[in-house]
Amino acid sequence: MFLEVNAAGVRYPRAQRSAVDGVSFGLAPGEIGVLIGPSGCGKTSLLRAVAGLERLDGGRIAIAGEVLSEPAQGRHVAPELRRIGMVFQDYALFPHLSIADNVAFGIAHLPRAERQARVQQMLDLVGLAHAARRAPHQLSGGQQQRVALARALAPAPRLLLLDEPFSSLDVDLRERLAQEVRTILKESGTTALLVTHDQLEAFAVGDRIGVMNQGRLEQWDDAYALYHRPATRFVAAFIGHGVFAPARIVECAHGNCVLTPLGELHDVGNCPVPDAFPQGQCDVLLRADDIVHDDASPVRALIERKSFRGSEFLYTLRLPSGEQVLAHVPSHHDHQVGEWVGIRPEVDHVVTFARENT
Repeated sequence: MFLEVNAAGVRYPRAQRSAVDGVSFGLAPGEIGVLIGPSGCGKTSLLRAVAGLERLDGGRIAIAGEVLSEPAQGRHVAPELRRIGMVFQDYALFPHLSIADNVAFGIAHLPRAERQARVQQMLDLVGLAHAARRAPHQLSGGQQQRVALARALAPAPRLLLLDEPFSSLDVDLRERLAQEVRTILKESGTTALLVTHDQLEAFAVGDRIGVMNQGRLEQWDDAYALYHRPATRFVAAFIGHGVFAPARIVECAHGNCVLTPLGELHDVGNCPVPDAFPQGQCDVLLRADDIVHDDASPVRALIERKSFRGSEFLYTLRLPSGEQVLAHVPSHHDHQVGEWVGIRPEVDHVVTFARENT
């Protein structure tokens, strides 16, 4: 691994609990990692610890085998000596400097010809060579963020950290710029770690995504696994749209199955055996894309709410037994709140957890 974070802990004075509590993960060279989680989960504190802006109170952080932080050994390399670049959410561009001079700011030590060539290379990389002589205020927010990225990449950092880099942009621009940033990082071969609260950004940028909760790393995986194979109930609830419905794992004619308010679910290859839970009783995760609108189905549900999303509606449905489920339905199926519609489960990955006490 290139970046190694082992049992890292960060604790602030007078805090009741650690901001970061025993977090471990790694990034291979050229890999892009993303930390995501609710406000106050510790993702920014962890990013700042990697940068050296916060001291660890336990654990170890290393890059390319060089230990940067290890309190047990009295080791803490100063931020300016770590060869790490940072991109902030407010861009932090110098308003009195041109775009080219902003990019050149961190490489003033290079000979002039080499410095100019590097600036040109970076502006070409981010698609802003035409704007080299402009001032920051003459560019859009997305362009300014690309300038900030070029400036951070100019000194050739061995690791790039990005702290909520798109949060000040509108939704459509955020998603597009996230994809552009991934392309830029991949073309430059840069290892990067990004913090965001936006799942679409995380999925658009990250090779590996870490979901944090109350200072702990709940799961470090690719986006597909986080969505379809959540390791914890928190990850299952945090990622995507879904609900937990009461269920029971039993032995059926052709092996185990899960009995749910919507009927039997049979794709249970990764589910626990029936005796893993008391009487096999559990909660099953039902995502909105697991529920299919089908008027021929004997299972009926009442539409309680609907949210228009262009190509589809997100329906909130109530079953006769009282359970609530969500469903993505193509928007030409424009049923009204208060209608009963037919639904059926189409679950490719059955995920169960211990039943919560209610």
